[in-house]
Amino acid sequence: MRYDVVVIGGGHAGCEAANASARAGAKTLLVTSFLARVGQMSCNPAVGGVAKGTVAREVDALGGLMGRATDRSTLHFRMLNRSKGPAVWAPRAQCDRGLYPREVRRELEKVRDLEFYQGTVERLELDGDRVSGVVCADGTRFESSRVILTAGTFLRGAIRIGVDKKLGAGRAGDAPVVILAEQLLGLGLGVDRFKTGTPPRVDGRTVDYARLERQDGDAEPGRFSHWERSGGLSRLPCWLVRAGVEVKEVVAENLERSAMYGGAIGSQGPRYCPSIEDKILKFPDADSHQVFLEPEGLETDELYVNGLSTSLPPDVQREFLRRVPGLEHARMTQPGYAIEYDFFPPQQLSRTLELKMLGGLHFAGQINGTTGYEEAAGQGVVAGINAARAAQELDPWIPRRDEAFLGVLVDDLVTRGVDEPYRLFTSRAEFRLLLRQDNCLQRLGPTAERLGLLDETQRRALDGHLEELERVRRWSSKQSVGGPEVGSYLESVDSAPLKHKGPLTKLLLRPEVRLADLVGPSGPFAGLDFDPDAVATVEMDLKYAGYVERDRERAEILARREDLGLDDDLPYAAFTSLSVEARQKLAEVRPATLGQAGRIPGVTPSDLQNLLVEVRKRSDRPAAGV
Repeated sequence: MRYDVVVIGGGHAGCEAANASARAGAKTLLVTSFLARVGQMSCNPAVGGVAKGTVAREVDALGGLMGRATDRSTLHFRMLNRSKGPAVWAPRAQCDRGLYPREVRRELEKVRDLEFYQGTVERLELDGDRVSGVVCADGTRFESSRVILTAGTFLRGAIRIGVDKKLGAGRAGDAPVVILAEQLLGLGLGVDRFKTGTPPRVDGRTVDYARLERQDGDAEPGRFSHWERSGGLSRLPCWLVRAGVEVKEVVAENLERSAMYGGAIGSQGPRYCPSIEDKILKFPDADSHQVFLEPEGLETDELYVNGLSTSLPPDVQREFLRRVPGLEHARMTQPGYAIEYDFFPPQQLSRTLELKMLGGLHFAGQINGTTGYEEAAGQGVVAGINAARAAQELDPWIPRRDEAFLGVLVDDLVTRGVDEPYRLFTSRAEFRLLLRQDNCLQRLGPTAERLGLLDETQRRALDGHLEELERVRRWSSKQSVGGPEVGSYLESVDSAPLKHKGPLTKLLLRPEVRLADLVGPSGPFAGLDFDPDAVATVEMDLKYAGYVERDRERAEILARREDLGLDDDLPYAAFTSLSVEARQKLAEVRPATLGQAGRIPGVTPSDLQNLLVEVRKRSDRPAAGV
């Protein structure tokens, strides 16, 4: 059987890759070891957060699955960073662990040109230096010139609970992938090991909630998807407590029994999701650490103990849980554990996430050294689009750094590489005001339409949204404000009164004045019936107009650098005007453009200028200015 694209793995990267590939017009096959677990949330059943929430909305704007599945399974929603201003707001949702993957599969099965096979891919078939198909453990062969590998933590995965307990596993309950991992190693690819972990779960029926601080979600429910307005599920609270000195003492007394600190694990873990052992050692002066008890679903009382990730033995975990206020009598339903796995340093990939040394093979997700559902999903979309377009002999789609957080993610990975599990933050993006969570559809919707990723209903919705944005902009730009109604509103938000009637756009520069309030049901301009999403985007564009324009100018400068392509066979070692370090790094990464070359660690501005001179010597074509 032959397919245009074969996707290996049914996690967040694999599901989004298969969906994007099939939507882009490629006959696609998704192969996974257990179809009932596609889209499984192996760690915390939550989506979003700082930068991550924007990525989830970008994936949705490109026709992805994550936003719709999240909205339909949301138990608890909060918009983070509200105190810092709307430009950096970040949506986050706690999901029903059981319902989310069911919604993912339901959407996948609606996609034309997408088929499924339950099986374990044992090896790749090769034709010289290109992939030609896959072979499953049951002997089934599938031919394809494009394969996307989304192995998650399965490649030679090993669970560690304490120093003595080691289980070969891709995650709890699933066998590791060994034969395929060994084949990849035999191809000469660079490989390394990372580790991640998960906390224990507890039976919520045994928790004393009176000792916990209740945290309800936002009264006004938010959403991730641009395409539908799901009511979600019944809203459940989360709970906050602090693990204090007594917990610290238990952990400190048993550090030698920890897999991480007892010598059983030597690989690097995620900096921004530390274990309780890490916290105790790295923050010795802290008297306590936050612990969030988060619901797993409507059909279970089980709680996820966020903040107590650990690789200590189960008996120690039970002991420190008993020292947490409110958990004195809690029953542990699943111990936390650490897991080690292979990843392949992503400088070995091109910006389409295709391996440079083996044509047709794309990597996406944790196999590239990332952490998080959202980062995996974003890579899946990029890999799926590009594998499908390559199969159809179409030009690739490479998101720019000023176009999407997906562009920041991919460029960071293939240009800078990773020395710890990579997580997105807004600080990684130079053009943060351009890459807001409120304007994802405006930024990426037209691209999704051009690439064929949207169905007819979504295309109509996109056209309607862009028209509504223009309608709100036109009204806002022409509107003058003044009079008693506006004065009453300004008084209600402690804003200075207007001395003279003036343009609305100027009034909106005041931080305390919100366009949503002015056109809302009780505002001075009630009854205009504007779409709230369009109002939010226009408001941000107006409030931050000067900063946005500055970012756009900087983005244009970057684009001029990006316009100067660099041949893949440039003899960097011969460019003696460059530093030795720059020559080595450039030869390793083989950047596609001058802009990408400038983002490689170790390549200085002087090196970049000298590289431009060297390129000019070799070519008669005019070069873009730097």
